[in-house]
Amino acid sequence: MAKIVCAGHVNWDVTLRVDTLPEPDGEAVIAEQLQAGGGSASNTATALVGLGHESLLVGSLGDDQQATLVERELADAGVDCTYLQRTLGKETTVKYLVVDETGEVFVLANDGANEAFDADDLPRERLAEAAHLHLTSQEPNTAMEFTRRAQELGVPVSFDPGRRLDEREYEDVIDAVDLLFVNEREATAARERDLLVREHGRTVIKRGDGGATLLDEKRRIDRDGFDVPATDSAGAGDAFAAGFLGAQLDGYSESEALAVANACGALAVQSVGARVSLSWEAIEALL
Repeated sequence: MAKIVCAGHVNWDVTLRVDTLPEPDGEAVIAEQLQAGGGSASNTATALVGLGHESLLVGSLGDDQQATLVERELADAGVDCTYLQRTLGKETTVKYLVVDETGEVFVLANDGANEAFDADDLPRERLAEAAHLHLTSQEPNTAMEFTRRAQELGVPVSFDPGRRLDEREYEDVIDAVDLLFVNEREATAARERDLLVREHGRTVIKRGDGGATLLDEKRRIDRDGFDVPATDSAGAGDAFAAGFLGAQLDGYSESEALAVANACGALAVQSVGARVSLSWEAIEALL
């Protein structure tokens, strides 16, 4: 069992499954509604626990009922929330995920407290105990400070910037981390800014049912995805990252880890909501 620190967004999600995404001035029917914890860092941390690893979550919530619900859900899942901060006078970030019948998602969010944390919230000795540090979309200076401290301690770092990649100046973080996760849209945005031309480290491009590719200066490894019925793609990338990291820490080869990650993403898209209960039994059955 490896200890992995996940630092980044912790949210409360409201998922609305609709029959279709309406045109302007149009209307859609809500087929299903779900409220649950979300956020890229907490999604990944929860998935890692399901894969048999110990995850410690660093992030921030508001001081409201949603924060209590998020904390309770994460504790029940077995995530270490010792350094999950409450921010007085602010609301927990709530994201509204509207999902159509094909599983595609668009997101609406309030300006909540999910970036109120910083690197000082995690004691140096706790970071030193970690086998890995995984960063998700957060303020660039915070991500860079986490990365710098991890490098000083010899802790490898991965980064999944998410949909904010084309809005924020992540150049220094991307250049410094050992492993970068992006989906196809994010990879296109990164190439336009030459962010995928890295001096060291690996890049993993997530393609959903199209599989995944690992790149470094000398190699390219491709693995096919899984053709499964998609209900909701929210959180699939977080499950993918958890699968890859968990498999690598368990000693799997990079090609095997890509296959495990693809399976985790495929399991995630078959359920509603950004959280998925992963297990090696389910992964092996799909593989």
